[in-house]
Amino acid sequence: MGEDRAVDSLTLAALSTGWLASLADARRLSPHTLRAYAATIERFDDFLVPHLGGTPTRAALATLTPADFRAYLAMRRGEGLANASVAREVSALRTFFAWARRSEGLVCEGIAGLKSPRLARRLPRPVSPGDARALVSAVGDDAREPWIAARDTAVLLLLYGAGLRIAEALALTGAVLPLGATISVTGKRNKTRVVPLLPVVAEAVMAYVALTPWPPSSEAPLFRGQRGGPLDPGIVRSAIRAARPALGLPDSATPHALRHSFATHLLARGADLRSIQDLLGHASLSSTQIYTAVDAAQLLDVYRNAHPRA
Repeated sequence: MGEDRAVDSLTLAALSTGWLASLADARRLSPHTLRAYAATIERFDDFLVPHLGGTPTRAALATLTPADFRAYLAMRRGEGLANASVAREVSALRTFFAWARRSEGLVCEGIAGLKSPRLARRLPRPVSPGDARALVSAVGDDAREPWIAARDTAVLLLLYGAGLRIAEALALTGAVLPLGATISVTGKRNKTRVVPLLPVVAEAVMAYVALTPWPPSSEAPLFRGQRGGPLDPGIVRSAIRAARPALGLPDSATPHALRHSFATHLLARGADLRSIQDLLGHASLSSTQIYTAVDAAQLLDVYRNAHPRA
């Protein structure tokens, strides 16, 4: 009996420590996602103390109702949260209580009534092939040193020419050298995929390797910052932001927009969705299908602008 009481008195904060450790170990979530999940549980804990009239224990968590969860989300909405942020809070809470049920035997029926808000699906905003090439060239031309110009060109071509996420490109090490017809990329949740490498992309990477003052090592990041440390993605974003005005490109022209452009341009040239899914490393085909809507939207824009009766 004493042991049961000790288990029931475990606090939400104590339980969340085990949960976050399991996420970092088993699911290999990004540090950013882990911080966001931790922040959600911390806020939920802070909310429950006055809401329940005391520290939320394991026993108290099991008695939470849908109304309790709705009260928390109502508080968050009152703080100005948009639907997308509310959906992330719901996802974090569901993930925590699913783990608690599976690992700790904590059954909270109230979480089943927690609904995520509907999100309007925003279409990706790719840039045209010409604008993509101009952006890559402009960023290279604006660089202070030849090796930095070669580095930035290589990184952007990996995004546009191979569809890599910026985090995937910057996570590459010298182990990928020498380059061949394909490159192995480790993406989200530690999943690895093989991506074809166009000659122009491989040549850009090798041009950087020839100029960088930091000799490549199989253990070290391939792309280095000014002082030799790992290249910060913020540096790449800043370079693109600085190049946009002269090219007349919108704020939506970001490093990730180059990845969107890779997918959209492949689809426009007849590539099938399954192949694009594999190249992008999407876990679900539904994530890739959004590019069909982008292609249709662009076609409609051409029609409206060109048809005399439009």
